[in-house]
Amino acid sequence: MPSQPEPDPQPVPLHQARHTAESFGTDAQRYDRARPRYPDDLVARVVAGSPGPDVLDVGCGTGIAARQFTAAGCTVLGVEPDARMAGFARATGLPVEVATFEAWEPAGRTFDAVIAAQSWHWVDPVAGAEKAARVLRPGGRLTVFGHVFEPPAEVAEPFAAAYRRAAPDSPFSGQPARRPLETYQAGYAKIADRIRETGHFGDPEQWRFDWERSYTREEWLELLPTTGGLTRLRPDQLAAILGAVGHAVDALGGRFTMRYTTLATTAVRAAVD
Repeated sequence: MPSQPEPDPQPVPLHQARHTAESFGTDAQRYDRARPRYPDDLVARVVAGSPGPDVLDVGCGTGIAARQFTAAGCTVLGVEPDARMAGFARATGLPVEVATFEAWEPAGRTFDAVIAAQSWHWVDPVAGAEKAARVLRPGGRLTVFGHVFEPPAEVAEPFAAAYRRAAPDSPFSGQPARRPLETYQAGYAKIADRIRETGHFGDPEQWRFDWERSYTREEWLELLPTTGGLTRLRPDQLAAILGAVGHAVDALGGRFTMRYTTLATTAVRAAVD
C-alpha cells in the first residue's frame, strides 16, 4: 500500500529511482520526529554478534538507527546521499559523508559492522553486497533491516481509496490496501541471495521482531507524509488523503494499535575468501 515507505512500483529498479530515494529530506525534522525507532533487541543482537564497536550506517538518513547504536556503545559513521538528511544527522553529533553507498570511497577504512536501516532497497543489491564485504573486517557483520508498515484494515482501506481518488495517475494508486507479511519476507530472502552470491559471507540468517505501538490520529498523520508514496504529492493531494485517514482513525476512537514486524537479513564476513 502507499503508506509503506519502501517499495516503489515504478518499472525501474528501486536503487535507480533517485527522485523518490532523495525525496525524504524534504522535511528531515518531521522524518526524524515521526519515524519509529528499531527494536532494542535487534540492536543488541547486532552489537553482540560483531567483533568490535565500529559501525558503518548505510543510508543513515537523519541518524535514527545510528543514535541507537551509539547509545549501545558503538562508534558510528553514516553514509547518506541526501545532504538535507545528512545535515540533520550531523547536527545531532553523527559524522556523515554525503554519497551513495556505491560511490562512497572508504579510503582504506574497515568496520566491524555494516548496517542498513530501512535503506537497502535504495542500494544496488549486487554492488552493495560486494561493497559491504570490501569494508568489513573478517568476522564483521552485515545487517539489513526494516519495518513492515501495514496498519489495520480499518485505517489501510480508507487510505488506499483516498489515494486512488487523489492521485489516480500515481504508480502507487494501484497498490493493494494491505500486503501480507510473506511479501516482505520474500524481499529479505532475495537480499540474502545477493549476499550469498558474493561468496564473501557465511550463510545469511533471517531475524524477526514483533512489537506494537499505539498511534493517536495526530501521530499517524505526522508519520504518513514521510513515507515514499506521499513525499512527492502536491499539497492538495496530500491534504485529501490525510483528511480521509484522519476520519478513519476518528472512527476508531482517535487512536489505533499498529502491530509492527521488523525483519532483518544478516551475515558474517568470512575470514578467508
